[in-house]
Amino acid sequence: MADIIFDGIGKRYPDGYAAIANLDLHIRDGEFLVLVGPSGCGKSTALRMIAGLEDITDGRLIIDGVIANNLAPRDRDIAMVFQSYALYPHLDVEENIGFGLRVRGVDKQVLAKKVRETAELLELSEHLKRKPGQLSGGQRQRVAMGRALVRDPKAFLMDEPLSNLDARLRGQMRTEIARLQKLTGVTTVYVTHDQVEAMTMGDRVAVMRHGVLQQLDTPRALYDTPANLFVAGFIGAPSMNFMAADLVAVEDGIEARLGPFGFVFGAGDRVRRPGLNRSIGDRVILGIRPEMFTPVAHAESAANTVTGEVVFVEDLGATLLAHIDIGSADDSLREIGHDGEGDGALSAPRLRAVLDGQMQIRAGETITLAVNAGNIHVFNAQTEKAIRD
Repeated sequence: MADIIFDGIGKRYPDGYAAIANLDLHIRDGEFLVLVGPSGCGKSTALRMIAGLEDITDGRLIIDGVIANNLAPRDRDIAMVFQSYALYPHLDVEENIGFGLRVRGVDKQVLAKKVRETAELLELSEHLKRKPGQLSGGQRQRVAMGRALVRDPKAFLMDEPLSNLDARLRGQMRTEIARLQKLTGVTTVYVTHDQVEAMTMGDRVAVMRHGVLQQLDTPRALYDTPANLFVAGFIGAPSMNFMAADLVAVEDGIEARLGPFGFVFGAGDRVRRPGLNRSIGDRVILGIRPEMFTPVAHAESAANTVTGEVVFVEDLGATLLAHIDIGSADDSLREIGHDGEGDGALSAPRLRAVLDGQMQIRAGETITLAVNAGNIHVFNAQTEKAIRD
């Protein structure tokens, strides 16, 4: 096992494109760290740097206390699992798992013992004599993992290993990979664009965008206290609602006004987020997660509520996802363009709300939703950073 340190790492290609910019990241010994972000954010490039498959332009990469910038891949003692299983179709499961050890000249008895133990850990003992073509997608992925696991490497690198599986198998393999990592205690770096995988598997999650680390924290902290608009929009499903508003001082606190609606932050919230006091008079972006809304009886002037028309309802069984139009002539509620990355497109005048699956609601009905001010995220409209301290 080993810790892995990115110390001011940069990656710039000959055409000037910067895939990674000044990345500082400490992956702890025995940690399961997930790199997540949209396509082109630099997460796979960072992973390939650890493996020695990408040259480093700037900074230092330190693996287990050794500067690894110029170490050949074979000298890093790193095992990698790719999106494609990369199994040898003419070899059976036993031969595929043990292939790496065999080419290194490991003693046959030692090799056989390690393959047996690895197969047992992965619940593949009954399939050792099968060829890859006789296995399911999940079983083939476990064989690919076994080939990496049998080596006892310093670290595992996994590059979107579940992308080729269907939804049911992805769910099973998420649990399996997380369980195996805890059992082995091997430092693991996992790359995915799927925020559900990131939130359910990682001890910590590094959110990246355009080659820049946006936030590094536990899944819960990313959900509860996103550092900026991009992280807030990327983490969480369904994604957060965003609305432009103006902060004004009122008798009982600070009010965020958006069209005919208003949300009041009282004394307690102002203490927890003193940055709100310094932002009075500013245009801000409010962020509200769909699951934070609660249906209430209609009241024209009630604070911390919005009223609108139900446009469409997605029945998800245990919950309903309601799309609600709170349209207004006020420009702050007009929908703006979206860059495809969930980082700042205003939701209003169309909001999403997660409601109880037993609720009787249909398109065309009017609904009023309340939200606790403590569950409203506030972002600076210019910097897109969360307003807290």
